[in-house]
Amino acid sequence: MNIYLELYLTFAKIGAFTIGGGMAMMPMMQTELVDKRHWITEDDLIDYYAIGQSTPGIIAVNVSTFAGFRQKGILGGIVSTLGMITPCLFIITILATFINSVNDFPLAIKALKGVNVAVAALLTKVTYTFCKKTVKNWWSLVLLLVSFSLIFFVKVPSAIVIVSGVILGLIVSAVQVNKEKKALKSESIDDKGGNE
Repeated sequence: MNIYLELYLTFAKIGAFTIGGGMAMMPMMQTELVDKRHWITEDDLIDYYAIGQSTPGIIAVNVSTFAGFRQKGILGGIVSTLGMITPCLFIITILATFINSVNDFPLAIKALKGVNVAVAALLTKVTYTFCKKTVKNWWSLVLLLVSFSLIFFVKVPSAIVIVSGVILGLIVSAVQVNKEKKALKSESIDDKGGNE
């Protein structure tokens, strides 16, 4: 199968059969992109989600663009994005025609309540997966708890928490790189002193 067609169909499948937005798509994306096709790693997927969350646009569309770009450059990114949005546009167009009459059908309302429960389960799984892969030391655990508390209890807008996390991550990374450079420089000086 042509790689561009495979990219389009894979992301069209993800877009058509996942409900609840970008975060709820994570398990299906992991199955399709990481486990089945090995296009990206699990760490790549988490990085794409983090970038997709902190950049403008819809998370699922951003992730599909990144994954497609990783496979086949700019054209791969465009094809993957089109695959992701095609089913959504089609389904939304049909639903928009009947949306005013949904409240007249009790069965449709019950179905939507069931979908909400399923989405909650998917989001719980995504949260667990994210925590397992990203909380690797004490400061990341502290950052997780502080971020959750700020959003859930203090009602700080999530955009502020995300931008603060980006800035803090850059600072911590810069400090770690600086420490590593100093350690290498110290080892180099010790080696020269030992050789003399």
